[in-house]
Amino acid sequence: MRIEAGSPVDSAKAPVVSIPAYLEKHYWWAYIHPNAIRFFDHQPIINFILWGNYAKLRNAALAEMGDELPGSTLQVACAYGDLTPHLCDRVSAGGGRLDVIDIVPAQLRNVRRKLKADAPVRLLNMDSADLNLPDASYDRAIVYLLFHEQPVEHREKTLAEIFRVVKPGGKVVIVDYAKPDWWHPWRYWFKPVLAVLEPFALDLWNHKLTTWMPAPWSKKDWPRTSYFGGLYQKIVITR
Repeated sequence: MRIEAGSPVDSAKAPVVSIPAYLEKHYWWAYIHPNAIRFFDHQPIINFILWGNYAKLRNAALAEMGDELPGSTLQVACAYGDLTPHLCDRVSAGGGRLDVIDIVPAQLRNVRRKLKADAPVRLLNMDSADLNLPDASYDRAIVYLLFHEQPVEHREKTLAEIFRVVKPGGKVVIVDYAKPDWWHPWRYWFKPVLAVLEPFALDLWNHKLTTWMPAPWSKKDWPRTSYFGGLYQKIVITR
């Protein structure tokens, strides 16, 4: 199966989805401007931003997804680096289908250039907080370093949408920031850096991710793994 030419990112007749104001204001320099996309989407740069942890976090997320992914898989928001090509290989091995959604068309076009021509992928221009997708239509979903970039209202809506579109019994894998351990050598100077460049990231320092999940999933302590002195976390949820 090829990337569908009729998906919103490729179709001139598709409705334009407005980019949220918070994204335009705070992240134009990282995700919207074409020069930003060309600059940041290189493995050495992304690895540097993540303090050398890109491969570890990517592999941890993929390991939770499985080596072969039949059925339908959803990636919520594009990610710099080679996460999507690796995920796509596992989907191909399982004879499944991958949908990647993002609010920024340029991000979807950037992902497309990294995939094989016969990749079983659809690239869909959608807001993660308002998915134009059927209920219970995915076997699993992955959310890689997205929630720290969203304000509370958008984060809550995105989580609610993910739980809506994933089938009962399906898996949701989340990798994102968390509060580092007290002894972390960069904890105290990294906090003001995040406050300037990632103004919503400190939410994940001060609260558990379950804070923004809809009930009943917000009431459970899901399996959680910490990385790099607690600065990053992986949470695995069974829908």
